Amino acid sequence: MTGADRSPALVVRMLDDGTWPAFARLAEANNGVWGGCWCVGFHVALGAGRTPEGNRAEKHDRVLRGTTHNVLVFDGEDCLGWCQFGTPAELPRVKSRRRYEQGLTALPDWRVTCFFTGRGLRRRGVAAAALAGALAEIARRGGGVVEGYPEETDDRSVAGSFLHTGPMAVFEDQGFTRTRPISPHRWVVTRVVEPVAA
Repeated sequence: MTGADRSPALVVRMLDDGTWPAFARLAEANNGVWGGCWCVGFHVALGAGRTPEGNRAEKHDRVLRGTTHNVLVFDGEDCLGWCQFGTPAELPRVKSRRRYEQGLTALPDWRVTCFFTGRGLRRRGVAAAALAGALAEIARRGGGVVEGYPEETDDRSVAGSFLHTGPMAVFEDQGFTRTRPISPHRWVVTRVVEPVAA
């Protein structure tokens, strides 16, 4: 690989009021994320009565109140994508809920619920950088049991829309282990993150 082929180092930053404009630019350039979700689908039920504009306003309000946590991945001033994490109280919705609850023995301390990378920006390590940043932030916030719900892609090609909960390899590279399946290709994965001083 030549020097011209290498991407500059990716930088992670937390979503806050200062980084909101970069987050919003990426979301707006990608149809509000998954057709207008604005990354609130694990906070609240999407469907009847919800609009992309309302989801955007809800996300911004949560940012201002500190009740949503996204690690944004930047290349310079451009946000390429993100990973969302939070407590089960902040992120009560999970995919395949019935199967998830059948095997549930205790709620985790933290959930990593979704990933997004903008169109044309994939295959640059955005998901890996975002998850590493989320785990570092979780450690800074006291650590604990962290749960994710990635899609297993080992033997098949998967459309990007199916990878909104993250690809399995990204989680396994960060030390997560498969706990139980909750759909034909989606798993609950867990890892304990030790706390670090802020």
